[in-house]
Amino acid sequence: MPLIYLLEDDLDIARLIERTLSQQGYALRKFRRLAEFEREVRRQLPDLCLIDLSLPDGDGLGLLGSGLLPRSVPRVVVTGRGSVTDKVIGLEIGADDYITKPFEPRELVARVRAVLRRGTLAREESEAAAHAQARFGGWVANLTACTLAGPAGQQVALSSSETSLLGAFLNAPNRVLSRAQLLDATRGRADEPFDRSIDARVCRLRRKLEDDSHAPELIRTVYGAGYILTSDVDWL
Repeated sequence: MPLIYLLEDDLDIARLIERTLSQQGYALRKFRRLAEFEREVRRQLPDLCLIDLSLPDGDGLGLLGSGLLPRSVPRVVVTGRGSVTDKVIGLEIGADDYITKPFEPRELVARVRAVLRRGTLAREESEAAAHAQARFGGWVANLTACTLAGPAGQQVALSSSETSLLGAFLNAPNRVLSRAQLLDATRGRADEPFDRSIDARVCRLRRKLEDDSHAPELIRTVYGAGYILTSDVDWL
């Protein structure tokens, strides 16, 4: 169960956020003051932080820029300060998302899920980069060099987009990945907002991996859910 810290001095808003996220299976700890929040962060790191900017004993922007929270902990600003200047400053000094009050509870849940998902994928990409090479289904992928070595010794070049996509599959073998997860992994969501745009990328990758890309064995479609890499992976 993901653990979320909420730094919010407005009790009504804090209760609304707690009720909304608890219903979705998240564990939440509430803090009204910056000092108590900082003490708890030093004791235990959460999976995500929701941070108000206007606090009785400080400013949330100062917290974002303080270095107290490691980059591995995503942070989402939830505030009544909705000026473009505040948003730009908040995002530039470390916020992963910025939500202005009043907000729709469903939007809050969606944004929390998206930020947590991006954090998970970033960690998986980091782990993949540490290994760089992986053996799967008779192939050896070099994610640093963007190349594949085939079962017959053939060398196949990959584009950066294909490498990112393959890396997402290699980090989650035998697990269904949704189109949204794959778009996030290839950093394509901002430019290509439609989930179906990932289908063309998968098709291109299949042409390089499969004997018959129209009857794929390695990367299979799970209808209504996404795609799955049907091979075990050994990191080299």
